[in-house]
Amino acid sequence: MRSRVEALEFALLGLLSQGSLHGYELRKRLITTYGPFRALSFSVLYPQLRRMLEAGLIEESKAPVPPRSRRSRIVYAVTKSGKKRFSELAGGAGPDDWDDENFEVRFAFFSPTPPTNRVQILEGRHRRLLDKAAALRNEITKTTAFAERTDKYLTEWRRHSLESIEREISWLEEMTHNEKDA
Repeated sequence: MRSRVEALEFALLGLLSQGSLHGYELRKRLITTYGPFRALSFSVLYPQLRRMLEAGLIEESKAPVPPRSRRSRIVYAVTKSGKKRFSELAGGAGPDDWDDENFEVRFAFFSPTPPTNRVQILEGRHRRLLDKAAALRNEITKTTAFAERTDKYLTEWRRHSLESIEREISWLEEMTHNEKDA
């Protein structure tokens, strides 16, 4: 996925492939589940939905007006073209897919990704995290040498980040092993 817009399109198509949803529910699921969209506003979501409607990837319909509401809700569903586009996006694999911004979204919809691409994405993410861990270890080593001039909270944050990365590296190694054995 080349951009945040493409990652958002992929995530929306993935969610809508599981069933029709209205905008509020789409936003809620994106915020609670997928990292790069934790701060997703309606001013980003609805223009993206509009672009996808215009491209024929999704369609909209009005849901019955819920009790105690004045407005009907617009429900979005994926079209045949949208399913094809989702398959195309799921079928690709490249460096953008193992970046911090995109990996969570890609992994959330790993099932439709071809097995060889799943392994490629897992291995790419693994390499990326090994590099990040090495850089953090280097920073921690440098700052410990100058303990009297070091911000102790920054050092602790780096240690915490390193521990998180090391856990993810271990998990990725297990996932990659399982994918190769499948």
